[in-house]
Amino acid sequence: MVQRVTKKIGDSELILETGKIGKQANGCVYAQYGGTAIIATICASSEVKEGLDFVPVTVDYNEKFYAAGKIPGGFVKREGRPKDKEILVSRLIDRPMRPLFEPSFGRELQIVPTCVSVDGVNPPDILAVIASSAAVTISDIPFHGPVAGVRVIYINGEYILNPTYDQIEKAQLEIVVAGTKDGFTMVEGGAKEATEDVMLGALEKAQEFIRDMCVLQEELQKLAGKEKLPLAPLNIKLDNEEAIKNEAIPLMQEACFLKGKMARSSAVKEVKAKVAANHAEQLEDETQKKLFDALFDDIQYNLLRSSILDKGLRIDGRGTEDIRPITCEVNVLPRPHGSALFTRGETQSLAVTTLGTAMDEQVYDDIEGDRSENFILHYNFPPYSVGEVGKLTTGRREIGHGNLARRSLAPMIPSREEFPYTIRVVSEIMESNGSSSQASTCGGCLSLLAAGVPMKKMVAGIAMGLITDGPQYKKYAILSDILGEEDHLGDMDFKVAGTRDGITGFQMDIKIAGVSMDIMKKALDQAKRGRNHILDIMEQCINKPQPISAYAPKIDSLKIPVDKIGALIGPGGKNVKALCSQYGVTINTDDDGTVTIYGKTGKATDAAKAAVKAICEDPEPGTIYNGTVKRIMDFGAFVEILPGKEGLCHISKLSRSRVEKVTDVLKEGQQIPVKLLEVDKMGRLNLSYIDALEAQGK
Repeated sequence: MVQRVTKKIGDSELILETGKIGKQANGCVYAQYGGTAIIATICASSEVKEGLDFVPVTVDYNEKFYAAGKIPGGFVKREGRPKDKEILVSRLIDRPMRPLFEPSFGRELQIVPTCVSVDGVNPPDILAVIASSAAVTISDIPFHGPVAGVRVIYINGEYILNPTYDQIEKAQLEIVVAGTKDGFTMVEGGAKEATEDVMLGALEKAQEFIRDMCVLQEELQKLAGKEKLPLAPLNIKLDNEEAIKNEAIPLMQEACFLKGKMARSSAVKEVKAKVAANHAEQLEDETQKKLFDALFDDIQYNLLRSSILDKGLRIDGRGTEDIRPITCEVNVLPRPHGSALFTRGETQSLAVTTLGTAMDEQVYDDIEGDRSENFILHYNFPPYSVGEVGKLTTGRREIGHGNLARRSLAPMIPSREEFPYTIRVVSEIMESNGSSSQASTCGGCLSLLAAGVPMKKMVAGIAMGLITDGPQYKKYAILSDILGEEDHLGDMDFKVAGTRDGITGFQMDIKIAGVSMDIMKKALDQAKRGRNHILDIMEQCINKPQPISAYAPKIDSLKIPVDKIGALIGPGGKNVKALCSQYGVTINTDDDGTVTIYGKTGKATDAAKAAVKAICEDPEPGTIYNGTVKRIMDFGAFVEILPGKEGLCHISKLSRSRVEKVTDVLKEGQQIPVKLLEVDKMGRLNLSYIDALEAQGK
């Protein structure tokens, strides 16, 4: 039976419907807002695994080109592997929902939201969050939801919920918030130096909408919800638990607070192995071994949190607001256009900037229309950065972290008109122990300046953490510059990047419900102090753009009349191809008449620029041109004075004395000076060789 709930939002109606399609999935919801529609499904495997301590859930958001009435470009006309955008939306759905599944459910889960219609006005990502949560909520899978999402922008002094693409483009702040009725679970976005107060205001605006969307999903659940499947908890306790605790805790208190990530890790493994050896017979049982491992995780969790809350002391000896030692270097590699090494504690980014031409822009072919970007940032996290062996792959984490660093730096990148290069930054993580994405932001900023990119302002980023004593939050601690262990064992991971004047990028994942606005404000204020501290150190290394590398392309540009674009390009591109070949350059022409010239040397770009100017100028009578003899006729020679512009030098204008044959004076391909005598009524150019020679004193 088809069931539907609706809610009016702005000028359009949000529809959630189930029972018509996807009936063999555990849950399926069709969601529509305006002309944008999502089909979201959730399925669970039939096999149950007892004692899982994690949720094996996968989110595979995908967009179909038919949703926008398009056929995929290229030779293959089928949608292929996930695009970066699809992976980012998958993460947007995964992060707020994952903490709300029960690990003891014991089954593999897959959420598949598919964009089947898009109107070019309403973005599909927020609708995909709501549809995915609704599909799980009405399904038979246990879930502590529902969850909803909303996009909020700040523009011209006011907040707008669920804005259109055009409004997003002009916004000072764009924030995506997801959460339950009780509080936020995820926040991410970008801004053009928004203040902390503006960001907090956006969060407050999001709360009511999220609550309404959760209520709407609950209404659909009442109409069509299935009975939830049973959990598969491990109903066996660890034998000798108290004895193992008494043996392990004193040893762990020492091991967990050693300085240095590798030293701590080795010490914890040694303690675990030592205690396990004393209970070897018991731990031969696989279930007992799982419970033993879980107990050690709990011991480490409790030791870290109690030390911070009771003593204000972190596992590496720092206070809550202390930032690890930072070092910065630029020009660490000899040939790349710009490079920097940013090290914060045991986290290190080697950031490298390359300058390219307009031909190097990243082109996107997706359902929202073709577009290109001239600022690209790629993040690589090789296994050696954490002392492990593994494959060198680009996964969802790499794409997500790279997107955050790119979003943080992008507002400070100069426009194409100010700096006509395509810019690519690559962050190679050399070491990692907390917040490598923010190290990429800092290292990326340094390498951009080293490459000569005139950034509007310098950008730095920091990762914040939160430790609480429970739902009442009688005790809590906000941590600056968190370690990997603090991220794993803490209640919040909050990354904030920006300039001294405001925020440019942020991402927050919250593992607990109901974090207050007061805590959020304190976290943002503390992050600002940390950001300014990092900027102080970065500015001591480099605080303005260096000269552009001799190995970078040389770029020059000029503006020509729009009606001269055809003359520059020539039939079939003949003229512009000839210029590129003659001067060894690349020439790009925009529809507004902007001509950009890329060459290996300044001499080549200067010569090509002069030639472009000459082509686009109207020939002036009385001007002497250096021309090329193209064709010889009985009555004279046709001479090309500018690319694509030829004139006739009559035989009588070759010499003051009589000339019997044109070939007695000229030959094809010869370079000669000619003077433009006139442009007749038909636009024909009349040239004189002898007048040019006499004017030059020859």
